Amino acid sequence: MKNQTLSGPRTHALLADGTTVCIRPVTAADHDQLQGLYEEMSPENLRLRFFAASRRSAEMAADRACATPHVGYRALLAERSGQVIGLAEYDTGGTGTEAEISIAVADGLHHRGVGTLLIEHLVSAARADGVTSFTADALSENQEVLRVFADLGLRTARRFEGPEVRCTIVLDEGDTYLTAVEERGRAADIESLRPVLRPSAVAVVGAGRKPGSVGRAILHQLKAGGYTGRLWAVNPAATSILGVPSHTSVSTLPRTPDLVVVAVPAAAVPATAEECGKAGVRALLVVTAGLDAHQAQALLTACRTYGMRMVGPNCLGISHTDPTLNLDATFAAHHPRPGTAGVAAQSGGVGIALLDGLSRLGIGVSSFASLGDKYDVSGNDLLQWWESDGRTDLALLHLESFGNPRAFSRTARRVTRRMPVLTVDAGRTDAGRRAAASHTAAAATRTMTREALFTQAGITATHSVGELLETAALLHSQPLPVGSRTVIVTNAGGAGVLSADACAEAGLTLPAPTPELVDDLLALLPDGASIGNPVDATAAVTEEQLGDCVDRVMRHPGVDAVVVALVPTAVAAATGDDLVKAVTARPGHRPKPVLVVRLEQALPVELLPRAGGGTVPAYAEPQAAARALAHAVHRAAWLARPAGTFPDLAGVDTARAHACVDTYLKANPDGGWLDPRTCAELLDCYGIPQLAWAWATTEDDAVLAADRMRGADGRVVMKGYWPGLLHKTAQHAVHLDLRGDSQVRAAFRDLETRFAGLLTGVVVQPLAARGTELFAGVVQDEVFGPLVLFGLGGTATEILADHAARLAPLTDHDVHDLITAPRCAPLLFGADGGGPVDLQALEQLLHRLSRMASDLPQLAEADFNPVLAAPGGVSVLDARVRLVPRRPQDPFLRRLR
Repeated sequence: MKNQTLSGPRTHALLADGTTVCIRPVTAADHDQLQGLYEEMSPENLRLRFFAASRRSAEMAADRACATPHVGYRALLAERSGQVIGLAEYDTGGTGTEAEISIAVADGLHHRGVGTLLIEHLVSAARADGVTSFTADALSENQEVLRVFADLGLRTARRFEGPEVRCTIVLDEGDTYLTAVEERGRAADIESLRPVLRPSAVAVVGAGRKPGSVGRAILHQLKAGGYTGRLWAVNPAATSILGVPSHTSVSTLPRTPDLVVVAVPAAAVPATAEECGKAGVRALLVVTAGLDAHQAQALLTACRTYGMRMVGPNCLGISHTDPTLNLDATFAAHHPRPGTAGVAAQSGGVGIALLDGLSRLGIGVSSFASLGDKYDVSGNDLLQWWESDGRTDLALLHLESFGNPRAFSRTARRVTRRMPVLTVDAGRTDAGRRAAASHTAAAATRTMTREALFTQAGITATHSVGELLETAALLHSQPLPVGSRTVIVTNAGGAGVLSADACAEAGLTLPAPTPELVDDLLALLPDGASIGNPVDATAAVTEEQLGDCVDRVMRHPGVDAVVVALVPTAVAAATGDDLVKAVTARPGHRPKPVLVVRLEQALPVELLPRAGGGTVPAYAEPQAAARALAHAVHRAAWLARPAGTFPDLAGVDTARAHACVDTYLKANPDGGWLDPRTCAELLDCYGIPQLAWAWATTEDDAVLAADRMRGADGRVVMKGYWPGLLHKTAQHAVHLDLRGDSQVRAAFRDLETRFAGLLTGVVVQPLAARGTELFAGVVQDEVFGPLVLFGLGGTATEILADHAARLAPLTDHDVHDLITAPRCAPLLFGADGGGPVDLQALEQLLHRLSRMASDLPQLAEADFNPVLAAPGGVSVLDARVRLVPRRPQDPFLRRLR
């Protein structure tokens, strides 16, 4: 048990009613407020808390919480606007891993989640301190507190002892608990966003009397858009702006607005936020840009102090197109068209492009938020809002940064089961995001990390705004395909060839038609038609023939999607046939997606109205259609796959691993690369198989080690070691195929001579058997957490860069994807004729590496290279691990940014 100083940071989080509280450790200065917390309780609540109604209990409880910190004790309080409203404590008595807890909530603030939120934070702190269970005593009539314990999502046992109940709460972090925390957070988040996205009254601070100001533009949009709530301007120099009443300050408004738009110069933003907070405003939309660090901190402090949610700063604004509200608080040139797509963008320019594109397509927007510098409201917030608003069926995100990627991933995995979530993967080539490339794991870029996040969460990641809109058009208008089998139907051979190339390059399958389908289509189409894939119906095809052809292809069980590539011809013009209507004019449900490619089309993508309702996407380029369809195929595959599981791993000793890490960091406070013995011990804690090895510091020790390590052929390998050595082969610090004592002695003397002053010892190993050389590694990202990499190993691993990556912890699906994604994957399945490697052992290795990285936040990097995979097993031949001093961070703890 660690000695707690209780000097931790302040954390802000949301209560069930959407209000903000501060969670922080208790200090001696809190004594009077804590005593008052108890003294203001009713006699009945005092009795339920202390089992007796004694006013002396209040002073004693405050004394205990504010006493000098001692081993095994922790106390956290909740305060709102500087007033203490709750307290939670645990005490182990100084030893052991079981702690007794108690909670107290101010009268009048019950049923708002204060106690539950405090317990969640106490649980997180206790886990980090090695506490594994809580116990609590309560009167059996205290159903309120018993319900709090029961609803936590943790395993809870009750034992009745007369009028009292003893509860034991096991602090295991299973999915049940995370789901319960997530649900509580989602409900609180949605409630906190109501004044942002559904305000009943809005004020604009900074609307100028003359045209040209951003504030005036937003005021105009609000009025012109038909906002149905109360609307005011705040400008001390005017009584009316654009026909909207203007007042001298927020405090002089007829009533407190839910939302205030802040469009004043940067220097005035903190004071404006402070005024809004004191007036009781619930939310700010800060469009002002250019805040310096001091102004930014003052703005955020005001929001947290007074419990205001904030969008921005440096943003375009927000809108909510519900006709009962008509909120358009943006300075975009046009009002967004009402619809069903939720949009969140950090870039105002990207936001405008998405709003315009969705409006033009007819998809429209349910709600929009330009997040700007994203001090508070984030993409995670908006996803949860759209999940519950009853209007949104498509989510579009443009995120340049992530505040809590692991919490975002859990939210996205849930939301993507209900609706498509699309994003523009911005910043893919930013070299400044690349980690130090001194070794393989560190060569992982932020791009790989983002790709892993999107893939695991089921998010459809596109490379441009155009591709995002192209894909949104398909997902909005068409059913998902059950597979990638695509048939192209065309009236021009050239258009068919271009479409076939595009589909193949996008990873779609182009199956040859069956003989039965060939016969059917030949009977439908004009003479000269070519029935392959593409199906060339020729320029002579009529609208009716083409429609019959498409319908017949779609009915075929071996087809998952149809792309109809058309060009205008004089033949069709002469007969009055509109070949596009062959796709759009036929009513009736089509269970498979159909896409149109019109090479003459002016716009990149359009949604064509279809008879009987619905639309059909039409693309100007075959590549756009193929990309969109490929995204739909991937989404369908992700939805069809059940959620992954985390296997139980035998032989894992987490306690010994933590002790190993603590011992190393105590001796090396700045961290560093582990020596071979410590590295091997750490791997052994997780049951990671390693090739046998021995350590030697002298020539004679090396000979003795070689005698122990020699296999049947008598050959050994010697590797030099000194702190900081990463690339042994590049430094020529490896001797292979050593036979006999004389070669071992010569190799040791060579290393000792060439690396005099550096060499601290050598590792001696038997010469490994033949197998496939692989790489497995971890890099700990400060924001995203541990990223596991896997791929081709050996000396060329960094040059070939044949690696895949997934964020830990890894499910069974993630491990399968890691193994099958690299280009070298066929070798693992016996493509070279040598038979498949031990795939089960390889899966176990990756799961154990993932577990090690998840358990140990101090693990900054790990490189296993090579990992030798053979039919008979898998073994790590060389391992490097770097540790840094780092406290664990609970990514799922409820807190605001």
